[in-house]
Amino acid sequence: MAGAGASGRDKRATAARLKTALGGESGTAAVGELRGLLERVLAPAAGPGGGEAAAEALEWCRCLLSGGEPWDSFVQAVRAYDPATLCGLVWTANFVAYRCRTCGISPCMSLCAECFHQGEHAGHDYNMFRSQAGGACDCGDSNVMREAGFCKRHRIKSNSNVPCVPKDLLMMSELVLPQFIFSLIQHLREGYNEPALDLPSEKDLHKILQVLEPHVSFLEDLTKMGGAMRSVLTQVLTSQQFYKDLSSGVGENACAKKSHEKYLIALKGSGLAFPEDKIACGMQEQGAGTSTLAVQGLAGATATSGQGDSSDEEDQDGSQGVGKRKRVKLSSTTKDQSIMDVLKHKCFLEELLFWTIKYEFPQKMVTFLLNMLPDQDYKIAFTKTFVQHYAFIMKTLKKSHESDTMSNRIVHISVQLFSNEELARQVTEECQLLDIMVTVLLYMMESCLIKSELQDEENSLHVVVNCGEALLKNNTYWPLVSDFINILSHQSVAKKFLEDHGLLVTWMNFVSFFQGMNLNKRELNEHVEFESQTYYAAFAAELEACAQPMWGLLSHCKVRETQEYTRNVVRYCLEALQDWFDAINFVDEPAPNQVTFHLPLHRYFAMFLSKAVKCQELDLDTILPDQEMLMKLMIHPLQIQASLSEIHSNMWVRNGLQIKGQAMTYVQSHFCNSMIDPDIYLLQVCASRLDPDYFISSVFERFKVVDLLTMASQHQNTVLDSEHERSMLEGALTFLVLLLSLRLHLGMTDDEILRAEMVAQLCMNDRTHKNPNPKSGIIPGSLSFESVLSAVADFKAPVFEPGGSMQQGMYTPKAEVWDKEFDPVMVILRTVYRRDVQSAMDRYTAFLKQSGKFPGNPWPPYKKRTPLHPSYKGLIKLLHCKTLHIVLFTLLYKILMDHQNLSEHVLCMVLYLIELGLENSPEQESDEEESAGGQERCHDSWFPGSNLVSNMRHFINYVRVRVPETAPEVKREPPASTSSDGLASSQNSGTAQVFSLVAERRKKFQEIINRNTSEANQVVRPKTSMKWSAPGATPQLTTAILEVKESILSLLIKLHHKLSGKQNSYYPPWLDDVDVLIHPEIPRYSHGDGMTAVERILLKAAVQSRLNKRIIEEICRKVTPPVPPKKISSAEKKTLDKEERRQKARERQQKLLAEFASRQKSFMETAMDVESPDADIAMEVATSEQHVSEAIYDCVICGQSGPSTEDRPTGLVVLLQASSVLGQCRNSTEPKRLPTTEEEQIYPWDTCAALHDVRLTTLQRYFKDSSCLQAVSIGWEGGVYVQTCGHTLHIDCHKSYMESLRNDQVLQGFSVDKGEFTCPLCRQFANSVLPCYPGNNVERSLWQSHSNKCMQDLVQEVEDLQEQLGTFPVSISSETNLSKEMESVMKDIKSTTQKKYTDYSKTPGSPDNDFLFMYSVARTNLELELVHRGGNLCSGGASTAGKRSCLNQLFHVLAMHMRLYSIDSAYNPWRKLTQPIQDKNSELSEELPEVPVLYRDVSSLLLIQILTMPQPLHKEHFACIIKVLFTLLYTQALAALSVKCSAEDRMAWKESGALKKNTSSGEKSWEVLLGHVISELSKGKMYEEGETEELTVVLVNPDSVECYLQQFCLPFLRITSLLQHHLFGGDLPSCQEDEEFTVLASCLGLLPSFQSAHQFTSASCLDWPVPAFDMISQWCSELASFGDRHPDQVKALLIQEPKWDLPRLLQLPENYNTIFQYYHRKTCTVCTKVPKDPAVCLVCGTFVCLKGLCCKQQSYCECVLHSQNCGAGTGIFLLINASVIIIIRGHRFCLWGSVYLDAHGEEDRDLRRGKPLYICKERYKVLEQQWVSHTFDHINKRWGPHYNGL
Repeated sequence: MAGAGASGRDKRATAARLKTALGGESGTAAVGELRGLLERVLAPAAGPGGGEAAAEALEWCRCLLSGGEPWDSFVQAVRAYDPATLCGLVWTANFVAYRCRTCGISPCMSLCAECFHQGEHAGHDYNMFRSQAGGACDCGDSNVMREAGFCKRHRIKSNSNVPCVPKDLLMMSELVLPQFIFSLIQHLREGYNEPALDLPSEKDLHKILQVLEPHVSFLEDLTKMGGAMRSVLTQVLTSQQFYKDLSSGVGENACAKKSHEKYLIALKGSGLAFPEDKIACGMQEQGAGTSTLAVQGLAGATATSGQGDSSDEEDQDGSQGVGKRKRVKLSSTTKDQSIMDVLKHKCFLEELLFWTIKYEFPQKMVTFLLNMLPDQDYKIAFTKTFVQHYAFIMKTLKKSHESDTMSNRIVHISVQLFSNEELARQVTEECQLLDIMVTVLLYMMESCLIKSELQDEENSLHVVVNCGEALLKNNTYWPLVSDFINILSHQSVAKKFLEDHGLLVTWMNFVSFFQGMNLNKRELNEHVEFESQTYYAAFAAELEACAQPMWGLLSHCKVRETQEYTRNVVRYCLEALQDWFDAINFVDEPAPNQVTFHLPLHRYFAMFLSKAVKCQELDLDTILPDQEMLMKLMIHPLQIQASLSEIHSNMWVRNGLQIKGQAMTYVQSHFCNSMIDPDIYLLQVCASRLDPDYFISSVFERFKVVDLLTMASQHQNTVLDSEHERSMLEGALTFLVLLLSLRLHLGMTDDEILRAEMVAQLCMNDRTHKNPNPKSGIIPGSLSFESVLSAVADFKAPVFEPGGSMQQGMYTPKAEVWDKEFDPVMVILRTVYRRDVQSAMDRYTAFLKQSGKFPGNPWPPYKKRTPLHPSYKGLIKLLHCKTLHIVLFTLLYKILMDHQNLSEHVLCMVLYLIELGLENSPEQESDEEESAGGQERCHDSWFPGSNLVSNMRHFINYVRVRVPETAPEVKREPPASTSSDGLASSQNSGTAQVFSLVAERRKKFQEIINRNTSEANQVVRPKTSMKWSAPGATPQLTTAILEVKESILSLLIKLHHKLSGKQNSYYPPWLDDVDVLIHPEIPRYSHGDGMTAVERILLKAAVQSRLNKRIIEEICRKVTPPVPPKKISSAEKKTLDKEERRQKARERQQKLLAEFASRQKSFMETAMDVESPDADIAMEVATSEQHVSEAIYDCVICGQSGPSTEDRPTGLVVLLQASSVLGQCRNSTEPKRLPTTEEEQIYPWDTCAALHDVRLTTLQRYFKDSSCLQAVSIGWEGGVYVQTCGHTLHIDCHKSYMESLRNDQVLQGFSVDKGEFTCPLCRQFANSVLPCYPGNNVERSLWQSHSNKCMQDLVQEVEDLQEQLGTFPVSISSETNLSKEMESVMKDIKSTTQKKYTDYSKTPGSPDNDFLFMYSVARTNLELELVHRGGNLCSGGASTAGKRSCLNQLFHVLAMHMRLYSIDSAYNPWRKLTQPIQDKNSELSEELPEVPVLYRDVSSLLLIQILTMPQPLHKEHFACIIKVLFTLLYTQALAALSVKCSAEDRMAWKESGALKKNTSSGEKSWEVLLGHVISELSKGKMYEEGETEELTVVLVNPDSVECYLQQFCLPFLRITSLLQHHLFGGDLPSCQEDEEFTVLASCLGLLPSFQSAHQFTSASCLDWPVPAFDMISQWCSELASFGDRHPDQVKALLIQEPKWDLPRLLQLPENYNTIFQYYHRKTCTVCTKVPKDPAVCLVCGTFVCLKGLCCKQQSYCECVLHSQNCGAGTGIFLLINASVIIIIRGHRFCLWGSVYLDAHGEEDRDLRRGKPLYICKERYKVLEQQWVSHTFDHINKRWGPHYNGL
């Protein structure tokens, strides 16, 4: 029998033999042999050879399973029996999956990309998402998704056509796999060492896992073979028999024995003992229990030999009974004690899961366990096992160091199990899932409890969670909570939970741990030392652990039948609250200066009440507690509201910023409907059931403004500093308005709520689609969401601003929303920042102005409310209670009398409350009843009754006030008429009676209410408020009597006068138009300021009661001036003057600001906008002062103006950057697309840069190096582009500016050491200064002077001037500041680009290199300007923003340096162009020949000639050079043309040319010249070979020839015209495209006089310095001689017609998904891994790893490296996983934004929402424009250094 080390063939043979044996008669013997073989092979390999042994073992298993067949064919065979109805593909974190809400039943449903794309989801509400914890594909599972969404593969119903599995196929598997799995388990047992001190040695675990990786992978491969193999595995994993057989075979070898003991030790800690219960006896007992188990196991093992072991089974059960004794008491409520037990395992699956947990969920194991899930039996068994281990899992999680990864993996599993309602229900019923979860949650939280310090610090018995603990801070509890929320989303499970009283009690216990956590104490003396940031953990915990389960439960309480559930929850909630009040020793006063934002019990109570009334038709009073409990319930939520106001009034500033953070989080959109909304609702419920006077007084007392509510002009506030009084009073009134006008839970339907929320959000700011209102419970995508959104808002498509800031698509409120629905109350409730309220008001104001409804500054409009639900009618009583009326009266009076600390906001809220009262008046009171009795009852108290309508007209004559002795009121004698009984404190027994019914809490108010006829300020002052005042601090108070004689109505009318600034400004409108009373809803009153509000209120008061109407008319008739006439009017006048003055000042300031802004804007436009050719900038140098010889420059630093001189040169602020934009031109008009399939590829060799490179290399192969380097230009890649903002500065000023920048360390985004700075005037980014050459800034010799000299003389002069080169101009020989600066800027220019872009010569460092580089810089800048103009000069006009071109200065710098290199006169190209050379012998020399003239690039020659001439250059010499070069260019065109045509054509041209040769204009006719060129070139081997493959262009007709020649010459003419424009000024003419050639030619002086267009030929521009035919012959002979030596190259090197398209970025596909699907799984070509952050270059399509260390070279990451190679330092990358574009520019980078937007015009950075994205062509154009115009640095503002790490 072959041993373990057998070869592959032997193994196969053995396997085949065993397989046949098993099938035959001798089966049992074969089984024994097989088992023996496997035990040898699979024995846990000790020692170093572990890896090979494992591979060997797997090889054996493969052979045995396939029974000797080849493995692959076995796999195919098994796959054929796969009834694949489920996809079940398992993925890990970061995988990209899809979720379709239209098809999903469970919210957790997810699909893999393949199933998604093969299903039909067009038009569905789906999104792509990046999996956080991992998941599995649900395609084919009808429990989780609708069948319509299944993909094509999984739509076929199962079992229809899958044949039955033949027995022998899987026979071996059934025998081999149990042992294989057992060996895996033994490995796991072996490797585990119980950690000392709870710190598992992670390294060891890791090692074991690595060894086992191949085993698990093998199992995973088996699962992928499909259903047949999975069912075998299921059978093996779940069979108790196999487990018992193998586990009980322990006694046979020592090794196995040891591993079994290790297993038992590991099991010990698996019970859920509570920390405090770990008492010694328990531990011993547990030890005893398990050891019996162990002994029993061993005893059993010896007895078994494979046959009957029934006795053993019973024994084992008995022994387990011993183990069961150990139980921990958690709390009396846990029904099922098994949760606490040590685990017991009955099958492989259970032990496998146990080890998976012990090893902290290795990814491979998790994937294997999940891959098995498509097997239904397995799914059920596994779910039960998972639940059985649930407590143990959480226990391990709590100890884990890697809790994040572990959490993700737990959820990865649990979400697959618990999303399935059927399964969840089954486990709930059979395994007590809910009990386990709640118990485990309790257990988790109990470890981090601390004593609560709320209320009574010493004696409090309440415990809360400590938010600073890691458990909460790191959110370790989330897997548990998320599972809990997940199972509560199933109705059947939630019902079980709500019916189970024990569970509800436990749950309320759990919730109370969060009640009052994170308590804040107000710091009164010094600033808190350490600002703890734990508050966010507290908010997250309440939201996730309390609120979300609550919303889950509420979603099942929607119908009447569920009333019972609500009663249960409310009942246990109240019990828990009562316990809480007892535990914190709460009586009736909250402790001062303390606030907690966390009251989950209150909120549970509130939300279930709301649901009961809204959906279940329960009678509210049947579930509400008694009055005393309500009084307690309202205290803490009210405390929060008051504290919010305190925090906003800066009273908590010493607690640091975090307290503001809490106040903001409390109202923030994700939290508000679980926090502030329930609180306000609860207060509304309490208010509707409690005595209104009591409630109102409590509010003012909580807000600490009771003392302010006095009629006296001065008062003492014992509890509040005066600077906080005003904002606290505003806070109190605003709170009352909110309380009385919000209807969120009081009768609004869900759609109305959604609409109100949306309107509030939209009014604050325009919103993008994803957040008009991101409240939980209202998700964009719900059906009503879209319809409501389209009803209230208009979509504004994304627009652009020239500054480059990207706009998103926004929704903005429709006009009728502003008109009818704008609700300031809702806005105030929902704003996180105070500025949002202001923003909403500003937008409202703008709307009113625009629509002409109201010109001034409006007040917040009053909005009609939805009617109250009958259950809450009691809330109206607040508006009709004397206390509130007294407060309103007092405040109106104070505002009228101009007391301090009252603002417009206070008045606004007071009027709002009055208006609310009039809108909601109790119906029963009629005018007639009280018209008689009303007058007599009035001495009774302040107001006769409680109805606001009648109290408004009640006159109050005198008021007794307590004032400090210093107050002005004291001096006055009380008027004689003060009758004592007018203010007598005659007891109003009736009222007193009512109040005293309410228990203890009332005693304080009793005396006040009994004396409620007395002073105003005392009515609401509880005596207790004195306990805060320091003794002796207050001055003596005396009593004064104030004459008032006003009613609310009269105060309102006087207020109207005061607001309008005119006497008797109010005139009752109904006197003119009686209809007003019948239709009081008049639009003219709906928008306006305070006066409108007063008019509206008076009108409503008049409508409600005839008496009021009469009284208003009377008051208006009297038209009394306000009370103390002189004094107040003068004061009033003063305030009015002050107001007016203030108003004027404000307007002035506004005007100034606006002017300033517009100036700045126009400046920015000119500074930023590359497009505007006519842009004007402050530096109007050239235009205005043409006659002045010297240019004057302004220095933007010192502000002086003057010329640039040799010793104090001025310079232009410039930005030098290397650019490869030109090199990206391609010679096709069709732009390249970004590849999105394997077939598409982008090849770089048709780019301009590549072709120029090839040409230079070829030339260098055959010709002399120095001559080659003058025959071409470089800089197509890595050329230096120079741009300026047009501002100048003295170079010495610049140096000191740089010094100051260097010392100023807070630099943003640029590095001073690299010479970077921002222009001191316009803040444009720059990195060098280009010196201005002294003298006239533009040579202005005008055209007329040009034609005096003949051509020959000029040619001679040019030559002589070039000869002079040896002698330098003066300025260089003597070192001046100017020349030094010119040298330094030249160094800058050189160092801007990389060395590889400047060194092209064969001899490194040769001067020819520099020479080439310098004239190429000029070429690059001219070519780029041409590109910016769109590739031609048809548009004419000045240069791109003429003042902003720096080419003139650049030429001077370059020229000065070029003149340092003399050209040896023998090689001077000028001679070759202008003189026939006689001697031919020089060519015989042994070195390589010079480049033939016809191979030289004419534009390069032009720049060499111009830059080596002495400056300033004369126009006539410039013209001469052009003419000569044009003759060469023309000859090149003819040569190129001659190669293009066929041999016959050539013969024809040659002959027709020869005929005309002797005509007078022969030298100016292309036919003649072409014929001559052909005949000359025929002498060489030019036309010999390769006839056949010629691109024969049929050029028979003369027009096409002419066209070809013009196209050939145009690029040169364009460059030359630009050059002329920069050197000599003068505008470029504009023209049509077809006449560009003629216009440019005449502009350059090539066309002597304009001829009529029809007979114009390009040849007429020729002006030969020497006879044409001689020149041409000479030039052609050079080619001929070259052709003799290298016939293959002679044609290739001819200069071809240049046809470059403008540089473009790659075309992107319409839909982002195309890019994403191709690239996000694509492997990197360098490191062959799938990058974590893939990116793709939009210039050349290269795929790179962003930040990937894998592709790092010499500390440069791949993106940075690529940006240098592809764009000479500029890179544009699309980040595949984020859909955004980043720009790398040199050592900085910035996030540019996204060019892909969703259907609502929004970006989706990081693909968080995963909605389909589409290309936004405008944005892509902007990106391309910025790339081509090199303006990334100027337009994008947020740059940061990348430290080569991208």
